[in-house]
Amino acid sequence: MGVLVMIGQVLLGLSILIVLHEFGHFIAARAFGIKVEKFYLFFDAWGVKLFKFNFKGCEYGIGWLPLGGYVKIAGMIDESMDTEQLKGEPQPWEFRSKPAWQRLIVMMGGIIVNVLLGMFIFWMLTFKYGETYVDNARLVNGVTPGIIGKQIGLQAGDRITEIDGQPVVRFTDIISSKVLMGNTTLTVERGGETIDVHVPGDILNSVADYDRNEFVRAREHTMAILAVQPGSVAEAAGLEAGDSILRINDQPVPFWDQVRGAIDANVGKEVSLLVYRNGDSATVNATIPETGMLGFSVNRDPSIPYETVYYGFFESLPIGAGKAWGTLIDNAKGLGKIAKGELRADKALSGPVRIATMFGSEVDWERFWSLVGVLSMALALMNFLPIPALDGGHVLFLLVEMIQGKPLSEKFLEKAQMVGFFILLALMIFVFGNDILKIAGN
Repeated sequence: MGVLVMIGQVLLGLSILIVLHEFGHFIAARAFGIKVEKFYLFFDAWGVKLFKFNFKGCEYGIGWLPLGGYVKIAGMIDESMDTEQLKGEPQPWEFRSKPAWQRLIVMMGGIIVNVLLGMFIFWMLTFKYGETYVDNARLVNGVTPGIIGKQIGLQAGDRITEIDGQPVVRFTDIISSKVLMGNTTLTVERGGETIDVHVPGDILNSVADYDRNEFVRAREHTMAILAVQPGSVAEAAGLEAGDSILRINDQPVPFWDQVRGAIDANVGKEVSLLVYRNGDSATVNATIPETGMLGFSVNRDPSIPYETVYYGFFESLPIGAGKAWGTLIDNAKGLGKIAKGELRADKALSGPVRIATMFGSEVDWERFWSLVGVLSMALALMNFLPIPALDGGHVLFLLVEMIQGKPLSEKFLEKAQMVGFFILLALMIFVFGNDILKIAGN
């Protein structure tokens, strides 16, 4: 059932994005009197259609291949590669008959709608849910570094106070693109001293391998056990809900990272756990399995200073728009890092399979719309790339036409469209294969 929910969410999310992107082209074309012959969600490859109907001279439908969608605009060389209509004289309702500036707006229509959609989604999310964050100044216990944080020299209990000389107000800034894009300097308070920790430019490769939570987390106290998994090592050892672990092998473990460290250091060995239980203490013994998992969950640390700020309807607009625009800029920077060799493409690029896992096997509407907003901005950026067959390729050719004062030859545009198609096909095969390899590796 969980897999079906995951597939359903990704299909719904992508359908929303595809339909609205193509609607951007559709409405711009209609505004300039250009005939639109087809409007399809998903591709009707080899003429196979799941559903179709005609309305006012346009065929609307759903194809069987869920890799995108398209609008077929009369008099334009596009994904359909239908060049027969171009052999006749240009007609007033055709794309090729319109001024270059009108054709440019038509080609930018999908990108513009995706940007506006992303901004609208983040606006509404900000209005409904506000912003929840941890006040970094009140995070007195500092951070717990994960695998990535330890690699660059961070230690448990460090207090990160500045990023490139700017004070850290919200803890989320530490795990944001400000830091994880790399080539930044963290000012750290450690044992009464102030030191600088450099974040390397290629750190995103490690983030892709693990997760941003393996950079740093807020340091938490060791809290009472919330639940013990039936049939687990913890149950066999005699641990109970409500127990608080005080010592492991006579070593005090006041923080959760110390509990985790002691468990990891004793895999395959028997350990003694001193626990606080019902106003008294008790000792239990457990043999740590190879997985390092005893089988219990703990309460969250209430001392972590979470705060939520809510905004009015119009007050949320610039905040949401800023989040959306920041997402677009981060994606652009990521592509730049790939181009410079600081970020490996196989670690950075994801396809529908990986995206489906991000939606999860349970419906969480805040997460769903957040991902749709992120994907809308990513789709806008991807389509703006100057690759033939993408909107950006058409935009590039139109700009060349406007500069030189005459259109490029139809023969050139046909060949460019074919080259772009093979580039996209190769990219599609790469991201699908990459997703499968990542899941298999995990």
